[in-house]
Amino acid sequence: MSLRTTTAVLVGRAVRLAARARGGGSAIPGTIALKIAPRFLEDTISRIPLGVVAVSGSNGKSTTTNMLAAILREHGLKVFTNPSGGNLPQGIASSVLSSVSVTGVLDADIAILEVDEGYGPKIAKMLKPTTVLLLNIQIDQLNRYHEPERVVRMLEEVAGTATRALVLNRDDNHLVDLDSRLSGSREVTFFGAAPELIAASAHGVASADRFGNDSVRAGDREAEVTVTDLGESQAVLAIDGRDVAVRLPARGLHYALDAAGAAATAKAILGDRFHPGLVTAALNGLTTVYGRGELLHVGNEAIEIIMMKNPASLQLNLDSLEAAPEQVFMAVDEGTPDPSWIYDIDLSRLDHVDVITGSKAWQFAVRFGYAGIPVGAVELDVRSAIKQFLALPRPGTGRKTMILNYEQMMLIRKILGFKELEGGGKS
Repeated sequence: MSLRTTTAVLVGRAVRLAARARGGGSAIPGTIALKIAPRFLEDTISRIPLGVVAVSGSNGKSTTTNMLAAILREHGLKVFTNPSGGNLPQGIASSVLSSVSVTGVLDADIAILEVDEGYGPKIAKMLKPTTVLLLNIQIDQLNRYHEPERVVRMLEEVAGTATRALVLNRDDNHLVDLDSRLSGSREVTFFGAAPELIAASAHGVASADRFGNDSVRAGDREAEVTVTDLGESQAVLAIDGRDVAVRLPARGLHYALDAAGAAATAKAILGDRFHPGLVTAALNGLTTVYGRGELLHVGNEAIEIIMMKNPASLQLNLDSLEAAPEQVFMAVDEGTPDPSWIYDIDLSRLDHVDVITGSKAWQFAVRFGYAGIPVGAVELDVRSAIKQFLALPRPGTGRKTMILNYEQMMLIRKILGFKELEGGGKS
């Protein structure tokens, strides 16, 4: 191992300790490590014996990465992963710093890496994944990507780097036949949900529309793992003729599809060593990734965190609500640079919002006004808004609901005293 890599580990780890001492995590340690040793990721991760699995898509990357890592650990593998959504190169490098030895060795059998769509082609070419799992292509960050077709092209590049296996969502308009557009030889498997479950979801799986090709339809491919039943934070997966019951991190078909994708990928990786029963054991004992359906306990109350990273994530999370939440808090800031997409969202699962905060609060309040949904208060100061919301009487359900964009989710978790963040990047 080069002196550069050793220096990067030592300096990056010192910066990491300083960052954590101030509360929360940071991508700065990874950024510094990569400045010192530009090949830091290749020189550390590429030494892992079973190689790299890349997980990407518009939504669900953090949750699915967490699920897949848990399933493989339940099968006895030592797994390195970027556990908190640090999916850019600097975020992955920060995750490496948390467990790499001074000589650049990671004590792992396999790496499961959440990968940002935009940086995916660069990271995939750098780390040469053996397996690629693609979850979905949905309307996301148009200020950054401009159109879903561009994301399709980027994820095709990522898929094309898989040296052994490719796992795809058969219920996504763009992924159902992605394998036919790739050159090279690799094992291709699919996961999906029973058609009746998709039909029962108010807005399906929110896949981005595909234009100009009517010959291919989502759902046409045979799935290796299928979601066959869905309950309150529970699902049943059909795997090798067996019904496998699993606990989900939160309610909703989208979380069940994440579980199906993780199980299908574990099966592709492990082959004959894969045991469906271990999927239940892994997912039933899983800790929720922060901010993704997370339930925080503050004082004597529970607060459910619903993250709205983009139109699809907000819509699917709203669709999963069985009834209007009794108390609702919303926070949106400049991390949502163009909030006009809120006018395309079906807000009918909400009957009111108690408090809205963040720099984009008034834009959202106006949208709720047009929808005829009452807003109790608009308070631009986040700490004051939280104080108002927590002062509301304990709801009859025992659960308050916070709907937050990514940046506000991280800030508010810290304000509430939850500071165990690591890495730097979005899911």
